[in-house]
Amino acid sequence: MTEPVRIIGSFLSPFVRKVLVCLDLKGIPYQIDPLIPFFGDDRFSQLSPLRRVPVLIDDLVTLCDSSVICQYLEDRYPTPPLYPRHIVQRAAARWLEEFSDTRMAEVVIWRVFNQVAIGPAVWGDSTNQDVLRRALDQEFPSILDYLESQLPSTGFACGELSIADLSLGAMFRNVALSRVPIDDSRWPKTVAYLGRVLALDCFTKLVPIENRLIRTAPRQHRAALADLKVPLTPETLATESPRKGVMNT
Repeated sequence: MTEPVRIIGSFLSPFVRKVLVCLDLKGIPYQIDPLIPFFGDDRFSQLSPLRRVPVLIDDLVTLCDSSVICQYLEDRYPTPPLYPRHIVQRAAARWLEEFSDTRMAEVVIWRVFNQVAIGPAVWGDSTNQDVLRRALDQEFPSILDYLESQLPSTGFACGELSIADLSLGAMFRNVALSRVPIDDSRWPKTVAYLGRVLALDCFTKLVPIENRLIRTAPRQHRAALADLKVPLTPETLATESPRKGVMNT
């Protein structure tokens, strides 16, 4: 590979973030089209049939879905390894990745972040307080209860740093961006674990970018990133007006 990997997707997406920290840990340079998927044009639809991010394009493939992309990067660039070698730990890491990408995403992204950030910024919607309250009072605490029973008191989720930690850390950054506190007296292992994961350089270097974008209108994201000297793709697949994805999300 001679050219940087091309990534399509917003820094505010946990799925894009997971891929970006994987690229960083493996030392793979990239350029990004910071696309919020609702603003993708017809070319984006051809690359991502579900109109979701991230999309990775390199000299060999065009891939959708963060889990597929991270597994591809692991297979093509195996050093450093981000999937445990032992079969049991590897299965556990993949399960935590799946839990993060499904149940956690359902609550954190579509019940919380959508209510406080996506809906107002993209569609001009008002926050549905009933949806948000149920998520924060019932659904999110049950997720934290489960993680508290699974996460270790020290170190990473499955021994060495792995895809499980990247997935969970990426998702919990959206919790922080939504300004949702986590009670460290009720979930002490989870809070301490997140402190260890999110203190990694691959996450901390993204924080100034994320903090800038969360305060910036979607149509101005590319200009804001250019101001921050983020490596951007030469062109964007963004349109001026948003539209729903094929799965209504």
